[in-house]
Amino acid sequence: MKKYAIIVAGGVGTRMKSEVPKQFLLIDGEPILVRSIKKFLEYDHGIEVIIVLPEAHIKQWEALKFQYFPDREIHVTSGGITRSASVLSGLSIIKGEGLVAIHDAVRPFVSVDTISTSFDSAKSQGSGVAVVELKDSIRELEQNTSIARDRSNYVLVQTPQTFNVSELKDAYGKAGSGIFTDDASVYEAAGYTVSLVEGSYDNIKITTPEDLK
Repeated sequence: MKKYAIIVAGGVGTRMKSEVPKQFLLIDGEPILVRSIKKFLEYDHGIEVIIVLPEAHIKQWEALKFQYFPDREIHVTSGGITRSASVLSGLSIIKGEGLVAIHDAVRPFVSVDTISTSFDSAKSQGSGVAVVELKDSIRELEQNTSIARDRSNYVLVQTPQTFNVSELKDAYGKAGSGIFTDDASVYEAAGYTVSLVEGSYDNIKITTPEDLK
């Protein structure tokens, strides 16, 4: 079955307090975005990779591609105002059936095992969304007070979030103008069942200077 990876790289570095978009910042001399791509190629060298970037960042990406992936076909498309619009732009590149993983470009420490598990789940269940259990106690804010909640009833959602291509396209076609924070929410809103897989606490999303350290 054909496999795709849509890597969403829409950050502009606001919370990172950097003039350089966070997906282009270096970790041990290598751009974060490049590290994320390499993880998916390590999982399956035949996977079709699609990068979604703001239009203003595409030339910067082209220079990186020439440096790191000169002989590799990697699709690139411009993103939208929202994350959902960006994912939809990436999905428009895919013409056939298969499985597609949606991944945040700024999660460069995703493991090959997590990627593999998410694809295996999507193949058998239609979806495979990486999550981890909460470590801390949680409280729900309610007006002027807060209420303790059982953390065992909640998980933290990560990426990759992997789906059957036609089902995810159908879900986005039904999404309308709703506000969604991730692809699993879009998929679920269309009536599909979200299947969870084990993520990793190492699979952090690099958003702030503390994350980068």
